[in-house]
Amino acid sequence: MDQDRDPRSLLKESFEAFLFMVWKELAHPDPSGVQNDIANYLQYGPNRKVIMAFRGCGKSYITGAFVLWLLYRDPTLNILVVSASKQRADEFSTFCLNLLERASWLQHLKPREDQRQSKIAFDVRGAVKASQFPSVRSAGITGQITGSRADYIIADDVEIPNNSDTEAAREKLEQQVTDFENILKPVKHASIIFLGTPQTESSIYNKLSDKGYTLRIWPARYPGVTEKYGSKLSPWIIQEQETDPDLVGHSVWPQRFTDENLRGRELAQGKSNHALQFMLDTSLSDMDKYPLKLEDMTVMDLNPAKGPTELIWTSDRSKELDLPAIGLSGDRYYGPMLQPTEFSEYTGCAMFIDPSGRGKDETAWAIVAMLHGNLFLLDSGGRKGGYDESLLDHLLERAKQYGVKRILVEPNFGDGMFAQLLKARRAGRYDVFIEDSKWARMSKEAKIIDTMEPILNQHRLVVDRRLVQRDYESTLGYPIEEQNSYRLFYQLTRIYRERGALRHDDRLDALAGVVGYWVEHMAQDQKRSQDAYKSKKLDEELKAWFKDKTPQKGQVPHLQRQSRTVRRNIKVLR
Repeated sequence: MDQDRDPRSLLKESFEAFLFMVWKELAHPDPSGVQNDIANYLQYGPNRKVIMAFRGCGKSYITGAFVLWLLYRDPTLNILVVSASKQRADEFSTFCLNLLERASWLQHLKPREDQRQSKIAFDVRGAVKASQFPSVRSAGITGQITGSRADYIIADDVEIPNNSDTEAAREKLEQQVTDFENILKPVKHASIIFLGTPQTESSIYNKLSDKGYTLRIWPARYPGVTEKYGSKLSPWIIQEQETDPDLVGHSVWPQRFTDENLRGRELAQGKSNHALQFMLDTSLSDMDKYPLKLEDMTVMDLNPAKGPTELIWTSDRSKELDLPAIGLSGDRYYGPMLQPTEFSEYTGCAMFIDPSGRGKDETAWAIVAMLHGNLFLLDSGGRKGGYDESLLDHLLERAKQYGVKRILVEPNFGDGMFAQLLKARRAGRYDVFIEDSKWARMSKEAKIIDTMEPILNQHRLVVDRRLVQRDYESTLGYPIEEQNSYRLFYQLTRIYRERGALRHDDRLDALAGVVGYWVEHMAQDQKRSQDAYKSKKLDEELKAWFKDKTPQKGQVPHLQRQSRTVRRNIKVLR
């Protein structure tokens, strides 16, 4: 290396070297392997990138140093820092401003007296004079950022539980993040950098890859198996564990987080929370949070009148079906282990209707038949437009097509008025019993899960293959950002035990309503079967007793009267 070369030019070439100097200034140990890898990704990664690294690895401080390095190279840049809260964003910019005050080798960037120099917005020396936009500005994601312009946007923890715990909140956050593209300057070097930790599979960080972003993940331990991370896992981590397989399961930064420390955190946090915060693995959290899975169903072509008498569930990959799966990552539809050969008429068939008003919700329905303890989902759907005659006729036609004997209507519309309208329209069309359902409305999310989860866990729900395709195609006419939220199988796999978990749940609510009816029906049938069995056993025991007590020739006749008394007593007890 040229000894006469200006050290500043060396720092401009390498952010890793710049970070080393910043860490020395802060009296930190030398940057770890993880930190240097993040530094190199910041410098050489694409213009749209997401950094997902474990809690405590210093990704925000590293990126703060990166912001100063950018300005060190070009003081005319404009950088916008956005966080979920204004305070968090201000802390980021304050770190940068304090470092300019502290480091002697950065004094040439320190704001002049006539420049902006607050934690909200500050300039560096060399910035464009009288520019409308500061060198660095901080803002909350819900703040006023429209109208800003920036060469770089740093999105530091824009997603937190409070703004992403419901479907509606996540959609709002996604829209706010989309606005970044309108703020970015139309220049070659313009970049957007996300820093964060996902809260769930539905995290906007996981969805950004569909929008052209490259995700890079640094878990706290060498994970060994890389399939769950796919191409997102840091190549440095992959190379390290391939070079030394004994590293698998151990800390990637043992000087900061020892194996014992990580184990203690896992015990204190809980397995799922630790998997999120330190291993950046959403699969365990989703397994716990979202209990309803596509893979627990059996999907096959169903006959509207007859069902298979015997069915064996499987999740073998050889039985995976080529259908539009919109469940969580890795969740797929599967056919039966063996194609059934014997069929019988369904024991019964019922329909559940969840009416809507004239808003964005749908009037949804589900038709489910029952046979030998299995439930067969024959039809499901939803339509906007309130309760006009065409909708009533359509529902009655669906019921007739599938031989529905009972229609249950959720009485949440006009105090049971929808059922009355349907009854009036029924005349001359289809003779079917119609009644208001007793489906509970309190704690709806918990009620749906409590009803559906046992049936799915026991693999007793069978779905018509054609319905899966119909459900997917039925929303293609809706705005693209709303299509999934109206689909039955999206709703089924995204519901969890929190109020307002789903923006729309009409189709799932209808399915759970009719499943709940059959669960109650089967419970009653089981009780009747048990009662019949007990009655049969008592009769057998009573006959045996009478046989022993039947008077033989020459015996006293009063034993016969006593036997009749005993018979009456047993009957009462029974």
